Amino acid sequence: MKRLLIATGLALGLLASAHAAIDTYEFANDAERERYRTLVEELRCPKCQNQNIADSNAPIAMDLRNEVYQMVEAGKSDAQIIDFLVARYGDFVLYNPPVTSRTLLLWYGPAGLLLIGFGVLGVIVLRRRGQQARPDVGLSLDEQQRLAALLEQASQDKKTP
Repeated sequence: MKRLLIATGLALGLLASAHAAIDTYEFANDAERERYRTLVEELRCPKCQNQNIADSNAPIAMDLRNEVYQMVEAGKSDAQIIDFLVARYGDFVLYNPPVTSRTLLLWYGPAGLLLIGFGVLGVIVLRRRGQQARPDVGLSLDEQQRLAALLEQASQDKKTP
């Protein structure tokens, strides 16, 4: 009985989370509908961070879809709609933010970090190769003579039973 209650609760929870809002906007023609669809798929949800506003169920995404619909119906151009949303939410609302002085790190930072990583890796490899080429550089002449004497004595001790 307890398992049945748990299974029922789980099923109801999954059904409640699967509920998605469906926008039912009326457009004057198919071109406006396509413009609207393109815009909501190009704009990022400020809350969900990596989901466009077309796919997001967040309340802010619903508000943004409504705002885009109203602007499309008002006859505003795509550039005006995008400029309005960028002014309100910043470049983050765009999936492909423009290359400006503020977004240079965003665009070129990963490549820079990758180059720095390869540079550090190259320095490490070159240093290790240099150490392998001259292994006895760390010992002074006296230390080398003492080591040779100890090795000689150890070989003599092995020979005598």
